[in-house]
Amino acid sequence: MGDSITVAGFGFRREARLASLVDALERLEAQHGSVDRLAATQTMWPLVQELGLARGLAVIRVEDEALPSAVTLSHSRHSLRARGTGSVAEAVALLAAGLGAELLGPRLISTDRRATVAVARGALRGESA
Repeated sequence: MGDSITVAGFGFRREARLASLVDALERLEAQHGSVDRLAATQTMWPLVQELGLARGLAVIRVEDEALPSAVTLSHSRHSLRARGTGSVAEAVALLAAGLGAELLGPRLISTDRRATVAVARGALRGESA
């Protein structure tokens, strides 16, 4: 869609590796199609940036403090305790895709269970995709 942007947001455990994120993104794209951007919180930035460089995709940075403001479909007790949101991946995707963004579905979990990813679609805000 020319007037919208799709953003894949990530959440993951400390022991996650690039392969965990690649697996999660491939599962997401098989279900929802390719994405325009990746997104991560400041604390998760380096690994997602590495994936973005490998895939030729820009990465949007989301403030960690903003996570509790997003309404997610998933409700992980661990995420709620640790980050104040039901799903880091879903919150990151929504916040990065902008005001009025919508999740295309609940988060997906990598095969090794170390990473989660969710995709949101939002209005393109005066930038080229």
